[in-house]
Amino acid sequence: MFEKILIANRGEIAARVIRTCRRLGIATVAVYSEADAAAPFVRAANEAVAIGQPLPTESYLVAEKIIAAAKSTGAQAIHPGYGFLSESADFVTACEAAGLVFIGPDATAMMTLRDKMGARERMDEAGLPIIPGSHGNVASADEALEVAARVGYPVMVKASFGGGGIGMTMVEDADKLAKALQKASDRAGRAFGRNEIYVEKVVPDTHHIEFQVLADHHGGVATVFERECSVQRRQQKIIEESPSPFITEAVRADMAARIAAAAAHVGYRNAGTFECLMDGERHWYFLEVNKRLQVEHPVTEMVTGLDLVEHQIRVAAGEPLAAEVIGARSTGHAIEARLYAENPARKFLPQPGTITRLEWPEMEGLRVDTGVATGSEITPFYDPLIAKVIAHGDTRDHAIERLCDGLANTRLEGIVTNREFLIRVLRHPTFASGTYTTAFVEEKLGELISA
Repeated sequence: MFEKILIANRGEIAARVIRTCRRLGIATVAVYSEADAAAPFVRAANEAVAIGQPLPTESYLVAEKIIAAAKSTGAQAIHPGYGFLSESADFVTACEAAGLVFIGPDATAMMTLRDKMGARERMDEAGLPIIPGSHGNVASADEALEVAARVGYPVMVKASFGGGGIGMTMVEDADKLAKALQKASDRAGRAFGRNEIYVEKVVPDTHHIEFQVLADHHGGVATVFERECSVQRRQQKIIEESPSPFITEAVRADMAARIAAAAAHVGYRNAGTFECLMDGERHWYFLEVNKRLQVEHPVTEMVTGLDLVEHQIRVAAGEPLAAEVIGARSTGHAIEARLYAENPARKFLPQPGTITRLEWPEMEGLRVDTGVATGSEITPFYDPLIAKVIAHGDTRDHAIERLCDGLANTRLEGIVTNREFLIRVLRHPTFASGTYTTAFVEEKLGELISA
């Protein structure tokens, strides 16, 4: 087992990894930008190293600075969290060259699955159902028009690299396709430095279902149940739950078995998430692999009792998957809400500012993962996530009520947030029914935003 780990991230995920390391008796090193010098995660670590200016391109995205910090402090491994360098094959290679263990998949798996189009092709080989669309990235508007004519409108234009819904546009007819291609390509180029685009058919009545995978270096692969992530704004998840209220036991078993086989087929290691889309008839299609820990991993932890970060670390240290992973069971229901400093009434625009008061309620079955406290500043440099609030209950209705109570009894002052919006979503009849789709927020927005 490692004696010291550096966390190449910030905020709530850095604090989350530190908590597990502390429980395992592993020393931690935090890295921080000037904007995060006073952040709680910096104080929580055993050591902390400054790595530059607030912009991520001058700090958290500079691999050389992070590796230098690990070497100077004697860290043996690096946990990347999510975002930033967590899915960079070049960073994994650089860690290995420096004699450091990267807590995640190896560079080969990263390269194999690094772009969505490449991942589609490998998963097609592995026998997973693929959404009809282009075979490879499209090189021109004419090629895109041919694909759209073959699969039928509406189609989705997507960036091959990156995530978060950036570079994703739905197109209803041929007249709008060329413009959508250019817009998606430009946005992807600015955000990810890669502007490759592909086209696929829109899945009707879409549900976003993902399966948590853990795999070791000894041939062990386990799928640890699913999460439903269909409550989204701007193609970004804001509420996630496990188990999915939509899929059946038969569908769940089929997806789990085929995804585990696909992970083994590509030689996947450590934690990862296989994301899928499902239509209203419960036909499902592979979407992409997130080669890291997910933001929404706490809902899986709440229903299984597993510490996914601990098992990431154990796999990276060479241990086989534990019996509790192989034989994991799901108990009750868990729901996570992402509390953001944003204004839903103004197209969810981020709302930077200083938190003047923050007190979380102490409630049974409620968990809060946060990287801020009273006096913390929400800056424009990073994602405006304040916290993930997660509730577990014996039933789905019980979990909903606990989460609503937890959000309502949080004392949060000084900044505008989406808290009331989240409570309205959780109490909406469509959400309560469990039949909601990815179009839910857009279709019900007028009912969900406050005056």
